[in-house]
Amino acid sequence: MQPEFKPRILGFLCNWCSYAGADLAGVSRYQYPPSMKIIRVMCSGRVDLEFVLRAFSNGIDGVFIGGCWLGECHYVTEGNYDALSMMHLGKKLLERVGVHPDRLRLEWVSASQGMRYAEVVSDFTGRLKELGPQDASKLKLEAIRKLLPYIKLVEREKLRVRFESMAQYEEFFASEALNSLFDELIADKLAISQIVVLLQQQALSPGEIADALGMTPSQAAKHLNSSARQRLVTFDDREKRYALA
Repeated sequence: MQPEFKPRILGFLCNWCSYAGADLAGVSRYQYPPSMKIIRVMCSGRVDLEFVLRAFSNGIDGVFIGGCWLGECHYVTEGNYDALSMMHLGKKLLERVGVHPDRLRLEWVSASQGMRYAEVVSDFTGRLKELGPQDASKLKLEAIRKLLPYIKLVEREKLRVRFESMAQYEEFFASEALNSLFDELIADKLAISQIVVLLQQQALSPGEIADALGMTPSQAAKHLNSSARQRLVTFDDREKRYALA
């Protein structure tokens, strides 16, 4: 009999609300899985997408972010709105590289909600057990991390919005207009970034690149041609292989 899978979870908890809620859950002896390692941050808006990607690159099965309820942030910048936007963008990026979006979760927990904290952590742990161990390609995660400066620029200039409810954020990030904009501004550059990271290891043929990245031959050819025009890669006619320029 195989041992029970115990997911590895990294939690970022807001100092003022969620961390206090976790403390209350412990003091009150509410029962919940002890599988989450906690990092206390001053605001959920302080959680950078880089932190999330680094966690998954290091084999973490799930990332949990806990913040103050909307409208109750302790800072005038209201960072929990930034956390909400980051979470939705992060889910889209993770899905592109084979990480189930349910592995990233954001919840609001106030300092007085110890029971709620125990419930959402238990529910998240249960969902991760259903999904099993996280085994996404480290190469693809590294490709996103290398593209982060550009992604943050796009987010600030094109995707940063401010709504009053979670439902409005969900509607915006699920819209066809947003998906089209995402494909136009990020998807192709992400594919090229994956090719560059892959070729850091060794020169490869177009077919080998397509197989390694799960692309069709035509998709690989499109992105390789674009990479060559940008002088990121070169093609060896004799070896019939691409290498970094």
